[in-house]
Amino acid sequence: MNKSANKMSIAQFYQKFGTLLILVVIFGASALISPKFLTVTNLTNVLRQIVVITVIGCGACFVLISGNINIAYDGLIALLGCMGCIVMTYTQNLFLAVAVPAVMGAAIGYAYGVCVTTFKIPGFITGLAFSSMASGAILLATGGVAVSYTGLGNFNVFGQGYIGPIPVCVIVMLVVLLVGHFILAKTCFGRKVNAVGGNRIAATTSGINTNQVIRRVYLLDGIICALGAILFMSRLNSGQPTGGKGVAFDAITAACVGGVSISGGNGGVPGTLVGAAIVGILNNMLNLMNVNSNWQSVVSGVVILLAVAVDITVKNSITKNMKKV
Repeated sequence: MNKSANKMSIAQFYQKFGTLLILVVIFGASALISPKFLTVTNLTNVLRQIVVITVIGCGACFVLISGNINIAYDGLIALLGCMGCIVMTYTQNLFLAVAVPAVMGAAIGYAYGVCVTTFKIPGFITGLAFSSMASGAILLATGGVAVSYTGLGNFNVFGQGYIGPIPVCVIVMLVVLLVGHFILAKTCFGRKVNAVGGNRIAATTSGINTNQVIRRVYLLDGIICALGAILFMSRLNSGQPTGGKGVAFDAITAACVGGVSISGGNGGVPGTLVGAAIVGILNNMLNLMNVNSNWQSVVSGVVILLAVAVDITVKNSITKNMKKV
């Protein structure tokens, strides 16, 4: 009995603090390996790099916890980010440059949810289709030419501006994290999201409209994706119709490494920041060591496999020990 309880406590401890310990170890190892790592310039660069991944990962967190997936982020970032740049070019109105992509993101997210719930199209297939449509649409709209920075006015304030010593993009990231955490952990909607992802049949039996919850999750994810796209293009100070490649993988990796269960029903928004930091520091260290970019892709793949494997192992360990007790 005591042995089982001890094993269970270790598994639960890892579930709560494991990713934070991994971050500390990776941070310490990076500082020892490269003297350039702890420089203010490099750490600021790492922080800026993880902003977009963290914001997009926050939306992915909601989707994954609900027991679904969105892999359309690459195409959506290009579409929504460039639309923000186009609106800014024609109107010179910063509010509209944010509002229009946000509304578009909400509409696209809701349509994604309808495909998954009403038409029962798997989220993976829906994501492939939406990413392809988004990429094609923005290439048609721009002719494959970047939206020039010369007409963007102060659009770059989101990605390059500062409030005091703090980058604006970091403030936006923290606001998204705080609001996302509040919604998921402190509201009725957040509890429904967890319930739907944990056991959809039980959630339906208890009176939760699971299809409505999933559609709202995708709608929220679309809005968050639009914010991430604006931060991405604002940092570049131009609308890149082929931008955003690889962000979907990094965002989902950050969420999974941060403790979000790939099977749904478990996880939290704060862990996404830790997961994004782990991914960002790993990529940064590989860059400082002049490792080939192809090897960086290999490392990212290994990281997400390990994260999912550990998640499944820990959940199985907790379940088995609870049965024994």
